[in-house]
Amino acid sequence: MATILSDRGFVTQVATDGLDALERLSTFSADVIVADLVMPRMDGFELIQHLKDRGDHTPAIVLTAFGSIEKALAVVHDLKAFWYLEKPVEPRAFEILLERAILHKRALQKTDELRRELTLHGVLGDLVGTSPAMQEVFSVIRQVGPTSASVLICGESGTGKELVAREIHKLSSRGDGPFVAINAAALPESLIESELFGHEKGAFTGAMERRAGCFEQAHGGTLFLDEIGEMPLSAQPKLLRVLEDLRVRRLGGKSEIPVDARVLAATSHSVVAHVREEIYYRLSVFQIMLPPLRGRKEDIPLIAEVMIQILNKKHGARVTGLDSDVLKLFGTYDWPGNVRELRNVIERATIVAGVGAIQLHHLPSGSFDGRSGGKTPKPSDNKGHLTLQPGQPLSQAEEAYIKLTLEYVNNNRKRAAEILGISLRTLQNRIAEFHKVAKVAAAIDS
Repeated sequence: MATILSDRGFVTQVATDGLDALERLSTFSADVIVADLVMPRMDGFELIQHLKDRGDHTPAIVLTAFGSIEKALAVVHDLKAFWYLEKPVEPRAFEILLERAILHKRALQKTDELRRELTLHGVLGDLVGTSPAMQEVFSVIRQVGPTSASVLICGESGTGKELVAREIHKLSSRGDGPFVAINAAALPESLIESELFGHEKGAFTGAMERRAGCFEQAHGGTLFLDEIGEMPLSAQPKLLRVLEDLRVRRLGGKSEIPVDARVLAATSHSVVAHVREEIYYRLSVFQIMLPPLRGRKEDIPLIAEVMIQILNKKHGARVTGLDSDVLKLFGTYDWPGNVRELRNVIERATIVAGVGAIQLHHLPSGSFDGRSGGKTPKPSDNKGHLTLQPGQPLSQAEEAYIKLTLEYVNNNRKRAAEILGISLRTLQNRIAEFHKVAKVAAAIDS
């Protein structure tokens, strides 16, 4: 085969087995890899698996004997090998397949070049930014995306943590597989194990049928655990076991099920204090820290430009951009809701304006009053006030302050938790306690 290729002008390297191939590939940049399935020390399956794990997307053609076609198809399906050929190899068929594999390699290289070019212009997938902080984020995404390493994404609410996770997924060899996202803070403690690991019919009251959990759903793809710091302590030992063994047991199940899912996690709080140390180290092989929008305001014009292009198509508008006065206002505002808040403001303004540039009068009335200049206002600046009485129980003062904060943020619990400096789950537990006390008091009064 090497002779055939040399006669056609190809530069070839011949290896005796998988380990020899890995050694040669460290100094030889191949456009295509041709690997027999059966080899000593490291066979073709192991070789391609090893290359996949380290993020090498070089197209691989698998050679197989007649009785091993099923295994060759498994390599093509599971490990994304380019294709297979039966031995003895027919030279013309080999040449045709080789030419197609080379074209595939060239297409991958062009795609990578285009991604790099877009990144240099401040766009990576749905992420936008030319600031040094965002360019650093892009650099880490490009570095870890093709690998199988776990990544912990940190940042305030609304900074785009899920967008980062999706981009890492797209850049990986699992990009064609499922992307499953779950928010640990949004699930009741009684349901989180069922959501993560699945359950069998009759495992608990209301389990009317068997259900696959998120790990099974993400098989062959990526599982994104948002707000991992809010995961109940009771579920963490089982999560750690799955992360270590890559096997899950459904609630009520008798056997373990192998899963192949890359796990990415995100948090808007300090995760170290809320999860077991072993889980933290498992999930944070790499860390990406997303900057708040107030720390990269130079990105706002480009973010707005990209958003307007998308929103024009979505709403059939013909908005051309932001007026200079609007840009100036956006540059002095703190954006507590980060990029998510910016998008909401621009989407509303795009619909109101319809055509031309977005002017100040297209913005929501009062949205930016008293909330610029680099400071976040206190809840008492705009709405209500808090009156404390001597001898008042601390629980009542706490309830009054939480209610005042919720009123200030229009009942946005996530934002209220950020202002109060507590987790969303803690806030939800406090509110539940207030309702419980109120119901008990009502029962006594009646």
